[in-house]
Amino acid sequence: QVQFVQSGGGLMQPGGSARLSCAAPTFVLDYYAIGWFRQAPGKEREEISCISSSDGSTIYADSVKGRFTISRDKAKNTVYLQMDSLKPEDTAVYYCAANTMRVLCGHHPLYEYDYWGQGTQVTVSS
Repeated sequence: QVQFVQSGGGLMQPGGSARLSCAAPTFVLDYYAIGWFRQAPGKEREEISCISSSDGSTIYADSVKGRFTISRDKAKNTVYLQMDSLKPEDTAVYYCAANTMRVLCGHHPLYEYDYWGQGTQVTVSS
């Protein structure tokens, strides 16, 4: 079964930075848009960023725009989420996944995503 392997995260201070990594099989980055999601306690899972496979274009949720940056390294088959200026409200479990129905990002429904990573906890607290 194909699954992403995530790394990074942990306890961060407000205003700090962290980088999450998402390692995927080779073909996934070539053919599918890759999204980063997060789920806070008692809340629904939300898409916060996505990078398209075809042209590398990116989208961000308003809550993270200007603070988070998604990128990919095809040579390493890895997608990254650089998180800067962290806030306590960024506390959540973060996931990466592939949209197996599309090559372009566009705030698509969760059911289009597959190959979910195992999730990584990010806690922002002083």
